[in-house]
Amino acid sequence: MSLGWTKHGDGKHVGPGDVVAPDERLSWPRTIGIGMQHVVAMFGSTFIVPLITEFSPATTLFFSAIGTALFLLITRNRLPSYLGSSFAFIAPIGAATASHGQSVAVGGILVTGLLLAAVGLLVHFAGARWIDVVMPPIVTGTIVALIGLNLAPAAWGNFQKAPVTAVITLAAIILVTVLFKGILGRLSILVGVLVGYVAALLQGEVDFTDVKKADWLGFPHFVTPSFDVSVLGLFIPVVLVLIAENVGHVKSVAAMTGKNLDGVAGRALFADGVATTLAGVGGGSGTTTYAENIGVMAATRVYSTAAYWVAAVTALVLSLSPKFGALIATIPDGVLGGATTMLYGMIGILGARIWVQAKVDFGNPVNLTTAAVPLIVGIADFTWTVGDMTFKGIALGTASALVIYHGMRAIARWRGTSQEPVSPASTPEPAHVD
Repeated sequence: MSLGWTKHGDGKHVGPGDVVAPDERLSWPRTIGIGMQHVVAMFGSTFIVPLITEFSPATTLFFSAIGTALFLLITRNRLPSYLGSSFAFIAPIGAATASHGQSVAVGGILVTGLLLAAVGLLVHFAGARWIDVVMPPIVTGTIVALIGLNLAPAAWGNFQKAPVTAVITLAAIILVTVLFKGILGRLSILVGVLVGYVAALLQGEVDFTDVKKADWLGFPHFVTPSFDVSVLGLFIPVVLVLIAENVGHVKSVAAMTGKNLDGVAGRALFADGVATTLAGVGGGSGTTTYAENIGVMAATRVYSTAAYWVAAVTALVLSLSPKFGALIATIPDGVLGGATTMLYGMIGILGARIWVQAKVDFGNPVNLTTAAVPLIVGIADFTWTVGDMTFKGIALGTASALVIYHGMRAIARWRGTSQEPVSPASTPEPAHVD
């Protein structure tokens, strides 16, 4: 690994069709500016998770910064990425906190990180082919979709607390998405939250009491993890989502830079696992590679890991200001309600996007059933209690997706019953008659 980047051209310009590779950089003033832009890109989404789950925003930012630096080190500075809060943790953290307290939720994050790190080691030494076998796109897409849709009641709960502010926030997000080009359009969530915050401020919904009391400098609040086997089933499905997100990130960066990065996939998974484990040691939200920052790279064509070191340092500095963390925590429920209505829906649709990109054939009854049953289990939040252990919608939906897919395929091959039955989804289109 080398931390000495080669200057791209004159360090000032990126020619038509050119990209600034991970091992290159522009001039330091430009690199610093792009690095800070990455902080802005991850900001809205990274802070939404602790605000919804009632974790400390400053603590989450602290571990996000440390995790990003570790990611760059472990991947040998070859894979540009920012590790921000993963939305996949929202539902299990909420359920674990409600039933057993925040410390147990933090323990669940730690265990998730350890499992992901173990997967990373396996992929590094054995290759990533087995991931596609165990988790084909129909399974991965279903799991991602049901996690987002399972959170719909939480969005509605916040929306109801201040509907006017929520509507303004949601409308601002939607409008910014289509009104502006480039990076501003990509930051629609952040801009919408700011607009909603101003609306809430004008309506007297923001309380600055804790901000006035907070110090300017100081370490964030840390939470010691504890463990309860009964909630671990809530967190295990998150590992599958993080695998999909990390592998997808590696493939996206490879496509945009024209470099084969398959060899670094295991390191990426291991690095995210280490970062999530570290967050679980002190009370931060679990992390994942951020699609928001891929947008920044696509817009600037700068894939330099130097910019991500700048982003990590900037985030770390911000996390060491309790007053800044207290200010973030003043974002009211109405703003969260509007933002999460969009965010949770986007998570659900990301699952469908995985199906579309992989051209999943829903005329195949195995694929159809693999998606149909788990989605209902997740959306309705089915619950199954066994002794002291309770499994809810996300855990049950994930398990059912894996069991249904592999079980149906095995039985169909054994019985030779792969022919397609008639169903509303498999009925062929009527022939077109001129």
